[in-house]
Amino acid sequence: MNNERIALVTGANKGIGLQIAREMVTKGFTVLIGARKLELGMAAAASLGERAQALQLDVTDQTSILAAASQIHDRFGRLDVLINNAGIAHTGAPGRPLEEIVQSGLLSNVSVDELRDVFEVNVFGVVAVTQAMLPLLRKAPAGRIVNISSSTGSLTLNSDVSHVLRNMAGVYTSSKTALNAVTQAFAIDLEKTGIKVNAVCPGFTATDMSNFASTAGSVEEAAREPVRLALLDADGPTGTFSNAEGPLPW
Repeated sequence: MNNERIALVTGANKGIGLQIAREMVTKGFTVLIGARKLELGMAAAASLGERAQALQLDVTDQTSILAAASQIHDRFGRLDVLINNAGIAHTGAPGRPLEEIVQSGLLSNVSVDELRDVFEVNVFGVVAVTQAMLPLLRKAPAGRIVNISSSTGSLTLNSDVSHVLRNMAGVYTSSKTALNAVTQAFAIDLEKTGIKVNAVCPGFTATDMSNFASTAGSVEEAAREPVRLALLDADGPTGTFSNAEGPLPW
């Protein structure tokens, strides 16, 4: 086994995922750009230089997931970091106003089919990819799993009537609540292995998911905490939920 460190970032051909990949490259990792469409992943990888490689990966397709795991095994023999970044907020037409997206995503309005589709990516996709990559993470000297969540999924914050984002509670936020539970469950399951599993909120970020809102933060700011968690040493925590400012309540 060589000393090359390998990181996989799902949904990394754009937005926060691409910025995380960019920063992991600067940290000396070979970064696999997970993308549903290989050509988009290849374009993103080319923009990051020779330490980035494209990997076709659709987190809702078990065949795609297993093929990606097999390719990583054959190329590198292990995986040091898995960053589950791929996610969706809705399945409606892109470019809609944020207010419309929030209203259509309320559980009193959203269709059960859309609810299933969002959970398929944000929850079940994370479980499926993590399960497939675990044999490779177990071969790494210090495996790390980082799940991109959202503070809008915090049950504690949403229980506070003064919390400014509680009115957004709906399909997306519910999926992130479920993702937080998945994160904690994996962390407990793996705590004796040395593999650390943490959830992170990147914050409201200027990406296509937010229609590049003028009030949103930069992808550079959003990537800061995920990268920090990916680089945790042996004394670092597992089973936590945080953002760039510190711990968040579940």
